[in-house]
Amino acid sequence: MDATLQGHLVSLLARGQRGIALGLDRVHAALASLGDPHLAAPGIIVAGTNGKGSTCAMLESIGRAAGLRTGMTTSPHLARFAERIRIDGAPIDDAAFASALGRVLRDAAPELTFFETLTCAAFVAFAEARVELAILEVGLGGRHDATNVLPHPLATAIASITVGDGRGHHLEHASFLGDSVDAIAREKAGIFRAGAPAAIGPLSPEARAAVLEVAREARVETIWEVVRTSPEGAGFAPREIDGEPSRVSGLAVHPVRIAQQPEGTIAIDLPGGARCLARPQLLGAHQADNAALAAASAWLAGSELPSLRGAVARGLESARWPGRLERLDLPAGAGAAADRGVEVWLDAAHNLDGARALADAWRARGVTPERTLLVFGALADKAFAAVLEVLAPLASRRIFTSPKGRAPAPLEALAAVAPGEGLTEPADAIASAMRQAEPGDAILVCGSIYLVGEIRAHLLGEPRDPPIGL
Repeated sequence: MDATLQGHLVSLLARGQRGIALGLDRVHAALASLGDPHLAAPGIIVAGTNGKGSTCAMLESIGRAAGLRTGMTTSPHLARFAERIRIDGAPIDDAAFASALGRVLRDAAPELTFFETLTCAAFVAFAEARVELAILEVGLGGRHDATNVLPHPLATAIASITVGDGRGHHLEHASFLGDSVDAIAREKAGIFRAGAPAAIGPLSPEARAAVLEVAREARVETIWEVVRTSPEGAGFAPREIDGEPSRVSGLAVHPVRIAQQPEGTIAIDLPGGARCLARPQLLGAHQADNAALAAASAWLAGSELPSLRGAVARGLESARWPGRLERLDLPAGAGAAADRGVEVWLDAAHNLDGARALADAWRARGVTPERTLLVFGALADKAFAAVLEVLAPLASRRIFTSPKGRAPAPLEALAAVAPGEGLTEPADAIASAMRQAEPGDAILVCGSIYLVGEIRAHLLGEPRDPPIGL
């Protein structure tokens, strides 16, 4: 890593001690001191609990397929810190990262938090790269998140809203966003703007009601909603629709319908009669939801960037988002598992809805528990017991390990949920799984994005920055 960039990252990480401080005043002031780089390119803002990163990846891919120069900011990263800021689909290079981050550290308000500093650096990088479309993943909530500074986004989107472990516990960041589904949904819907079209994924009835009420209050004129036409999918029930917009508190809500086609193709029917047929590389029914949300958002943004509309199918089919139900192509020497017909799969499911979506997708692939080895590790501040209860039945053999980044869930606490071998080091855990695997078996690594990132880099022989629990 470039020495200048390394020094800037040390300064950035020191700001992590300030924790979370929601609010936009500091960010607006910092951006003004930097020449308002967030105004240099039109953008799309994506909020949600699960699926927002995948939706952003598909939107960014659609932008590139349309011939646009793209920028995207997401968090956290899998292996390299630079993954959090991407230019034309690739992690930002050291020189550009050092330039952008250095400007923020030097010229912007010193009281910025870690995430605020990085978000401002992303806007600077986008401006310096002359990006034509910016894709912004909300970090926390929406209304007061540092990404929510665009005065006139091309579109806004909410992928999902999940707030607990299914037992009324562990509301997502309740101390910052509120202690109810209604309150958290309203915070996420704070990205809505008058004059900016909006799209939402499938939501629970309570979250949906809150989001639509905020949309009405914000004077959103157009809102498109992803609705399944078949019962498949995790976390929600399909609603009967007739293709006409419904009216909710005076707001017109237009359905975006998904239908599964043969051989993994999905049909996305958009309001106005347009139909997109695509075969996304991102797998699972939950990714079909995200693909429909990305298609809807791109189509809405296409009123100002028309090239997006003709690129939706190509963008969905070329999108990649590592660590999300990803099958690894292992290099020679990575345990020789591939030579024995053993597959290694990675998924960053870390909450209950994510675990349910993974379980549905895994069973849909027809992999039996007798053929599955589970490598699982979670953070102590997550609802790891509820997540493991969903995932443990997928495998007859389980290996528990400790992801780095923040305090991990104790191995003995995981073994109390389901029997399994405990190995502290993730590299030891995946090595044990590969030794135990027989031809035709599948190894499923999941539970924490930090674990997925570490094992992925280890198996692929790729460089990895030190883990950062932010």
